[in-house]
Amino acid sequence: MAPLGDAVAPAAAAAPGLVVSFGEMLIDFVPDVAGVSLAESGGFVKAPGGAPANVACAVSKLGGSSAFVGKFGDDEFGHMLVEILKQNGVNAEGCLFDQHARTALAFVTLKANGEREFMFYRNPSADMLLTEAELNLDLIRRARIFHYGSISLITEPCRSAHVAAMRAAKSAGILCSYDPNVRLPLWPSAQAARDGIMSIWKEADFIKVSDDEVAFLTQGDANDEKNVLSLWFEGLKLLIVTDGEKGCRYFTKDFKGSVPGYSVNTVDTTGAGDAFVGSLLVNVSKDDSIFYNEAKLREVLQFSNACGAICTTKKGAIPALPTTATALELISKGSN
Repeated sequence: MAPLGDAVAPAAAAAPGLVVSFGEMLIDFVPDVAGVSLAESGGFVKAPGGAPANVACAVSKLGGSSAFVGKFGDDEFGHMLVEILKQNGVNAEGCLFDQHARTALAFVTLKANGEREFMFYRNPSADMLLTEAELNLDLIRRARIFHYGSISLITEPCRSAHVAAMRAAKSAGILCSYDPNVRLPLWPSAQAARDGIMSIWKEADFIKVSDDEVAFLTQGDANDEKNVLSLWFEGLKLLIVTDGEKGCRYFTKDFKGSVPGYSVNTVDTTGAGDAFVGSLLVNVSKDDSIFYNEAKLREVLQFSNACGAICTTKKGAIPALPTTATALELISKGSN
């Protein structure tokens, strides 16, 4: 494969279209010391989290235009989170408050290698109670890209709201972006998670999954291309598999390949996939010809790999999101 050349922010000249991110935003409580259990941890750092919200902030921080649609508890944490969205340049017109439910919380165990496990407090939390009638469909229809995960599919009424928002986006000709973000503790069972995640699989225009998620969804080896391609369907424009610090693999109708990642001093992997996705969405929102132009796609994925790597070098997701300048600086040092 041809070398990727000098570090250049992809599609820098074009004006980005709006990326609307749908789903949950919550408070992550991250131990102040890595490698200890929740019970052993002496203290926690409060960090805003929730994959769709992280993506919205990543888009904005990289110079894109983003909005968030979701529901929060009418409590101090909920108002704090919406304020964080606004501080990060995210349009909060689609944010609602519920007087009868709390904002979701998650306690995150950081293993010594920066990987994490989650313990959630949301029974039910406000994000689960968003109804179809409460959707800001005008905001969604203004989007160039509608992005979502799978946590919003777990329970009603949020599941119906999610499906209605997605259908409204599709009928308006908006690109649909799906990052399932498997969180098994939130689903009734592993099979319920697989079924729920796959129930909307073929609605997406492009999908990003991690190697672990490929293994979970296919119940096979994520390194075996046959298993990855079992997730492909007619009409999908791009399937991306992220392989941690190794980089990522990409599959389109006409071409496939891999782009190497970056070795960094990993502290906390929270939000790395969201930084990757946010970077990808910024570039698709400027120029969706990357689905058909391999050289352009590789350049964009090189940039996304750098964004994901940088996000692992600090604790928390949103505080660790990269800027274009920091991503280009890492690219200039070279990949693995």
